[in-house]
Amino acid sequence: MTKKHCVVGIDVGLTAAKAAAFDEDGNELRTYSAPNPRVAVASDRQEIDMDGLWGVVADVLSLLTAWLDAEGWEVRAVGATGHGNGLYLVDEALRPVRPAFASTDTRAESIVAGLDPAEVERVREVTGSVPWAGQPGLLLRWMHEHEPAVLATSSWALTCKDWIAACLTGVASADYSDASACGLVALASREYEGAAFDLLGLPRELMRLLPPLAESDAVVGQVTPDAAARTGLPVGTPVVAGCMDCVASPIGAGAVGPGDVTIIVGTWAINSVVVPADQAPPRVTLNALLPEPGLMLAQEVAPTSAASIEWYSSLMSTLAVDQVTPQQLLAAAADVPAGADGLLFLPFVHGAPEHLGASGCLLGARGSHGYREVARAVAEGITQYHRVQLAKVRASGATVSEEPWTLAGGGAKNPLWAQMFADVVGHPVRRQLGTELGARGVASLAARGAGLDTACWRVDPDPELVVRPGAEREIYRAQGDRFDRVLGAMGAVWTEAAR
Repeated sequence: MTKKHCVVGIDVGLTAAKAAAFDEDGNELRTYSAPNPRVAVASDRQEIDMDGLWGVVADVLSLLTAWLDAEGWEVRAVGATGHGNGLYLVDEALRPVRPAFASTDTRAESIVAGLDPAEVERVREVTGSVPWAGQPGLLLRWMHEHEPAVLATSSWALTCKDWIAACLTGVASADYSDASACGLVALASREYEGAAFDLLGLPRELMRLLPPLAESDAVVGQVTPDAAARTGLPVGTPVVAGCMDCVASPIGAGAVGPGDVTIIVGTWAINSVVVPADQAPPRVTLNALLPEPGLMLAQEVAPTSAASIEWYSSLMSTLAVDQVTPQQLLAAAADVPAGADGLLFLPFVHGAPEHLGASGCLLGARGSHGYREVARAVAEGITQYHRVQLAKVRASGATVSEEPWTLAGGGAKNPLWAQMFADVVGHPVRRQLGTELGARGVASLAARGAGLDTACWRVDPDPELVVRPGAEREIYRAQGDRFDRVLGAMGAVWTEAAR
């Protein structure tokens, strides 16, 4: 039987790991997924068993490669994407020296609070990013203070997708998208920036931990015999450097033209606009270099999106006989009118980069409110904070397209939530219903790395999937004004609570 060629994209988020195969035209063939091993060590500490994570990824790859082999497909190349930031430390043999830090870890918030604002601004102008607790630099500073002996045994500071690439190839690598989004790269020179270490009070000697930088579609190694035995991938399969998931998803959705806006409703809220890389970086939380020359993504990001629905789902499940899913909660929310009967939810159960000490808050609760009203309030609060972030993107100096904005993730798949987004942000959104955008985006990079023509991978927007603001727009405008006032007032409360 003549083998058909495909490429594989691996997408490792904070919630699940996925392995998906795509044919040479960019059509999804098959996807397997499994939950990831993330542990809440304490209220401010989220860690990941690195070997356990690799085991999950290897298992879904094994399922995928078994299916591909049975169907006559041959893998030409592999790429991985993963959650940005966090910290995966390994020794010279590429073995973990401790559990990884998830990007939702907030133990370094006190370090952020002590930074000199003038120095923060000076470094932001160079790197395009502001410091926040889940960045690898801040976590290295925490390690420098609290676990110096462990840090001394470390040889490489990796991100999530770099760890997966290392497991596949036996090589430590990094790409420009992840490294720039971590605030470690000078955008103009595309080199690691020592001033970022100076700002954090880290000795520059620790820059030895930063892996060599590569383009996202550059081949950084081949699948080793050990990795092949574990995953079913052929020995010698090229592996590209890959990119962070906040970059892979817009690529997968086809929203990579100047001014294109992407809203991703995942564990993290991702709000991006494509901007020129040769201009002063917009004043947002981070700017990430794109694989496309001369472009980058200006992004407002926070763990404030579907993570809150997942939290409420977990909370409800502890009291139920059966698991209560996020989908069930969104269905329950449909029975409640817009405005959640006065309930207001601030979606900071995992904090937020620009709100020191922030926590999840539910205001206006009454004895008449039940789980349906709370579910509606959670969905509306998530959406309102996306609006706040998008407003900051628009005010940052970035040029934003007036065309419908791409909506991906849970908000796109649920019609009620998609309409809520259009109403809350006051702008048409186009639902992107592709199942695995992150895996598709990084698979397209793997295809390029293998020398395949990816012109046919382009996504043509479907006008039938555009959702426009509707009758509830004014309700949400009034709710948004209240949300902003409450958010502004809570700053002092959170600061006091953090003390």
